[in-house]
Amino acid sequence: MRRFAVPFMITLLLPLVSMTQERINTETPPVGLVKPLDVPVAWKDVRTLVIRSGDQRQTSFYLEDIVTGKRIPTENPGLWRADTTRYGLDDQALNPVRSPDGKYVAYTMNNDLYAKELATGKVRRFTHDGSKTILNGYASWVYYEEILGRSSNYRSFWWSPDSRRIAFFWCDDTHVSMFPIYVADGQYGYLEETRYPKAGGENPQVKIGFVTIEDQEGIVWADFNPVEDQYFGQPFWTPDGTALLVQWMNRDQNTLKLYSVDPLDGSGKIIYREDQPAWLEWISDPVFWGNGVLMVRDFESWQQIYFCSLDGKDLRKLTEGRNWGMILHGTDPRGDYLFFSARREISTRSDVYRIPLSGTKRKKDPSIRRLTTGEYHNTNVLFSPDSRNFTVLCSNVSTPSRSLLYNVDKGLVRQLGDSRGDVYDLEMERGNVPVSEVHFLTTEDGFTIPAIITWPIDMEKGKKYPVLVNVYGGPNNGSVMDRWVSPASKYHWARKGVIQITMDHRGSGHCGKKGLDMMHRNLGKWEIHDYKLWIDYLRYLGCADNHRTGITGYSYGGYVTALAVCTAGDYFQYGIAGAGVYDWDFYDTHYTERFMDTPQDNPEGYRNASVLGHCGTYGTFGPSVLFITHGTSDDNVHFQNAMRLVDELMKKNKHFRLMMYPAARHGYRGYQGTFSKAEEIAFWTHYLLEE
Repeated sequence: MRRFAVPFMITLLLPLVSMTQERINTETPPVGLVKPLDVPVAWKDVRTLVIRSGDQRQTSFYLEDIVTGKRIPTENPGLWRADTTRYGLDDQALNPVRSPDGKYVAYTMNNDLYAKELATGKVRRFTHDGSKTILNGYASWVYYEEILGRSSNYRSFWWSPDSRRIAFFWCDDTHVSMFPIYVADGQYGYLEETRYPKAGGENPQVKIGFVTIEDQEGIVWADFNPVEDQYFGQPFWTPDGTALLVQWMNRDQNTLKLYSVDPLDGSGKIIYREDQPAWLEWISDPVFWGNGVLMVRDFESWQQIYFCSLDGKDLRKLTEGRNWGMILHGTDPRGDYLFFSARREISTRSDVYRIPLSGTKRKKDPSIRRLTTGEYHNTNVLFSPDSRNFTVLCSNVSTPSRSLLYNVDKGLVRQLGDSRGDVYDLEMERGNVPVSEVHFLTTEDGFTIPAIITWPIDMEKGKKYPVLVNVYGGPNNGSVMDRWVSPASKYHWARKGVIQITMDHRGSGHCGKKGLDMMHRNLGKWEIHDYKLWIDYLRYLGCADNHRTGITGYSYGGYVTALAVCTAGDYFQYGIAGAGVYDWDFYDTHYTERFMDTPQDNPEGYRNASVLGHCGTYGTFGPSVLFITHGTSDDNVHFQNAMRLVDELMKKNKHFRLMMYPAARHGYRGYQGTFSKAEEIAFWTHYLLEE
């Protein structure tokens, strides 16, 4: 590791060099550099691991005895419950979830909440007001995208641990603005209607309800005012099912309250409150322990683990240090220790740790113990049911991914799998594998930020090389980790003589909450500032061609790509901006206002952050080309963004390129993905390699 204007023209749906993958001469790495990795996917019991072997073309499963190391093949690893014809439910039923005792299945249909008793087939309908705008147990779009997450598949109902009750969100989209998406299928096409609240607009009203399976008690509503401007986060049942912990946040997202709500009468009391000057995050995946809950919070600049009693009278900090990316893995069966992952030793690598919880253990040894070894980034952590053993996937930029088995007390037991191919070492000696390095620089105001630089193969000292930058750039969403990336993704440009760099900025999560808070009400500013420092760094090393730098990114990366080319064309001459938010007025309330507040409260910040307002400076630093791509049916970052950017560039008589993908959502897949990849290679070949 090292520290340290032209006439207007638009190209629409016309290929730059070639239109098909076959007609582009791409460099591919030698066969055998890497191989499929044997990956632990579950624990069958305290002694038996389920191992997946192979790749997408051919996959096998094995059961491994962790004591003897012996593996036996299995056709049914027991990971997935068989499809019981959707439990005999109607075809329109969504998100069926069995109760913890296995006797019932809950689901939504036509935006109402139901449960079916599997033994008798009896169906109970709990709500009767479901419609296009009233949603019971089915999340409003902004809750699905930004709060509950895409993995929820819009589900917003949760069984109690005793299987007696279901908690659910009731969402009213009546006053949320409808955004139309035109789909060109058929002779006339049609419109999709999405209730999508844009920055400063009206949010859905939400209530939290409880229904009881066996008793005809009707709905018990939690004691919140649904017309208040507020958000509710992911709720959590207490282990005994006597209370639901409900997360509440104000519209500005700088105050969080954790309520303990009684499902019998809906009454609630605050057990935890947090206020921050900028914004704060939801409590994610807490662990219940003793008479309280363990959770990760960052209000003291870095992430720490806290214990909060369920009565709200006891709040204790359990960790110290510069922690980030903390994930709680649970406690051992006796509750003596908590296991967690964190980027604690260095901001680019995650390790697994153990911390004592019980008074006796903390008195004997209060320190945090690191359980993984070496300078590797550890992910996919799986603890055995007795918490005595765990598995990880580990790697760094120069070490292909391996799967390892650890014992909590004894350390590394053995390697379970290795993706290093048979010819890897030989090809490394021949210099036929791209070399990637983690570099650090320190900004003028003291933030240390990382990048991964992949050097050209057969690089010559003193020669200037074109640079290709890959970015995402969203707040607390860093792209730089000291982990293995397949040579296939880097090989073509390394062989073609292009320096490839993936870089982060102060708000990416490497610098704690202090770095993040600088982005508040100010999106775009520090991302571009810190990205320019990385180009200065490459220029200082004497290897970068000052006039051939390309930058590319998608979604938030598309935004900063367009902003970089428009405002810093002397650093970034060429860019491919995919599906970017080019004006924050056009994106949703919860994400945008978390960082920017509302447009009404921060008009100057929105104006400065908008790419549309910087189109006039595009091309003024010298020849520049921005290549804009977008899916016409993108329901996340609307095609409206690309259309408004294109229109603004036309007004300024600027040269750019545009590629639209008909009916594509937020990402190009299938034949469109193949086409997109070929066009990107053609673009960079033309502008960076000047071929």
